[in-house]
Amino acid sequence: MTTPEPIVSVRGLRKRFGDNEVLKGIDLDVRPGEVVVVMGPSGSGKTTLIRCLNLLEEPDTGTVSMCGNQVDCGGRGRSRAAQVREIRRRSAMVFQQFNLFPHLTALQNVMEGPISVRGLRRTEADGLGRRLLALVGLDEKCDCYPATLSGGQKQRVAIARALAMEPQVILFDEPTSALDPELHAEVLQVIRDLAGNGMTMVIVTHETAFARDVADRVVFMDGGNVIEEAPPQRFFTAPAHPRVQAFLRLVGPSHNGHPSPQNVERT
Repeated sequence: MTTPEPIVSVRGLRKRFGDNEVLKGIDLDVRPGEVVVVMGPSGSGKTTLIRCLNLLEEPDTGTVSMCGNQVDCGGRGRSRAAQVREIRRRSAMVFQQFNLFPHLTALQNVMEGPISVRGLRRTEADGLGRRLLALVGLDEKCDCYPATLSGGQKQRVAIARALAMEPQVILFDEPTSALDPELHAEVLQVIRDLAGNGMTMVIVTHETAFARDVADRVVFMDGGNVIEEAPPQRFFTAPAHPRVQAFLRLVGPSHNGHPSPQNVERT
């Protein structure tokens, strides 16, 4: 059986903020339908990496390829700008802090991208938005404004908004880190359902139980480098690198798989 070509591929990715080199030559491939979970301690570079995948953060050097569009980082030019737009058109990102428009209803938030970017007619976008809000269990919240929604509901609206762009790849940056623990499950279940339907995803998370459940592969970063990659069963039961072993002892299993609050680490 032939292995499919990567849908996301980065080579030699480097990023520096002042004197701090956050990414030190990252190589990573993600294949169609694969769910890759990125883990690591605070400051390891995992959030910077995921933001570099769709050029929200401009790497200093290296190449980013997504859905057949390759960008040489650190360059300029009209053709390069078109390639960046194409990468962003084919991917979507779900952030920690939801980033919903407060003056728009849940439905209007989901409709905005299809109308303004994809050029859908309002009636088409309305139908699409309602279907996607139903998909994430929010069909009764179409006319609600973000201020009236719980954190978990806001994040599910954000996921529906991402899906409305019909992306080939979805990038998640700590999608539950801003939520109270009791709201985690509803968001994680939506992501599990997307994984079950074959959506290609790269997920930065500290949720060890979730990573075990949903990932095809876990990538561990430390000090701006990828130091271990493995299927979740091997990663969590027999990690090879001492740094990974120490990290897993620190976060440890806890109630519902969530690390204790003092051990939650962010980039």
